[in-house]
Amino acid sequence: MSDQSKLHIAMYPWFAMGHLTSFLHISNKLAERGHRISFFIPTKTQSKLVSFNLHPDLISFIPIQVPHVDGLPPGAETTADVPYPLLSFLMTAMDLTRPDIEAALLDLKPHFVFFDFTHWLPGSVRRFGIKAVHYCTVSPATVGFMLSPERETITESSLMEPPPSFPSSSIKLRAHEARDLAKGTLKEFGKGISFLERQQTSFNDSDAIAFKTSREMEGVYSDYVGEQWGKVVVLAGPVVPEPPKSVLEDNTTSFLTRFGDKTVVYCAFGSECVLRKEQFQELVLGLELTGRPFLVALKPPVGFDTVESALPEGFEERVGGRGLVHGGWVQQQLILGHGSVGCFVTHCGSGSLLEAMVNDCQLVLVPNVGDQIINARLMSGDLKVGVEVEKGNENGVYTKEGVCKAVEAVMEEESQVGQEVRANHKRWREFLLSKGLEDSYIDGFIQKLHALRS
Repeated sequence: MSDQSKLHIAMYPWFAMGHLTSFLHISNKLAERGHRISFFIPTKTQSKLVSFNLHPDLISFIPIQVPHVDGLPPGAETTADVPYPLLSFLMTAMDLTRPDIEAALLDLKPHFVFFDFTHWLPGSVRRFGIKAVHYCTVSPATVGFMLSPERETITESSLMEPPPSFPSSSIKLRAHEARDLAKGTLKEFGKGISFLERQQTSFNDSDAIAFKTSREMEGVYSDYVGEQWGKVVVLAGPVVPEPPKSVLEDNTTSFLTRFGDKTVVYCAFGSECVLRKEQFQELVLGLELTGRPFLVALKPPVGFDTVESALPEGFEERVGGRGLVHGGWVQQQLILGHGSVGCFVTHCGSGSLLEAMVNDCQLVLVPNVGDQIINARLMSGDLKVGVEVEKGNENGVYTKEGVCKAVEAVMEEESQVGQEVRANHKRWREFLLSKGLEDSYIDGFIQKLHALRS
């Protein structure tokens, strides 16, 4: 590749681990082809991502000092450091990095900057002759359904249905979901700006919108997004992360290897989800009800310092050695790829879903907030690769019986639903891992970036 054809791209994702890792995955794919990456990252968080940087000769981490904002815990840098109600303060802190980011970009002079929540970035870099690409970690279906300019207002009642020309699909919201999403979209997210205003400005002012998906899975939704915003939409393909070079920790390995092939139920809700005590207990009691071995990785519920202290009375004695509940970080990619894991109970974060789709474990869907809900409808409705746990329409509460029922639906050999989702999952897994698919998408992605430069 000639020097002239090599791109220099700066990355500035929202300070959430799911966003930071997603941006790093695409950085690795671009660096693999010789392109240079300048990756802005909170200072103390850098050490957590160093091992995921597969091309340190081409991907340079640029540490950013996160300003303190009243209301944030001292030293808070990412969403993993703060409870959900304080995220707006963290966004304010990220906005306050604007002078430092502008100065760094003026010095670096990259061809592009990829961003998501920093709505001010396109206007800033345009003065420097830099193109701004809104790299979405959420799906085009979510963007189109939630934020389409066709929606004149966002209210609980309006969100119950898709926008007027939204592609026909399985995506509809229940009452409690529409209520929570309307409230979350309209509330302040960063000082003096709502989440909706921030996102609309980001889409309107960007030079292009990019997604990590394929036309085969979400082509109709990406076309809809392009039409609604009048923007070039670039698809990077699935951007499957490279398998970790590490090995599973001994205690996890010793637990999983005690059970047969595809028998263990693994449950994890990501690095940010904190459940209420009642829902935490219903979840683990539902896994107990299945009678199957299970491994759970959840943060302690609201009001508890440890997961052990929040477990139902007598739970540990009843499940004995077939159930393991863990309250810290786990090696999820390695767990999902272990031969004994047959089912994944997930919160439907986009990263977790992709990791599951390229492995041979069946999906039970328990979305909690935001784009997770749309993801769950895509997986269970459009693609039919998983079963969603039933929840109350008005209150969004699930029961232990509902959790058990969903697990049994995908795990039971004779289940008609299980047979359907297993067949569909196998088909999509083979597609995602098919030879040449990723290379074709990444090469096309780079070609479109070159076209945007001219």
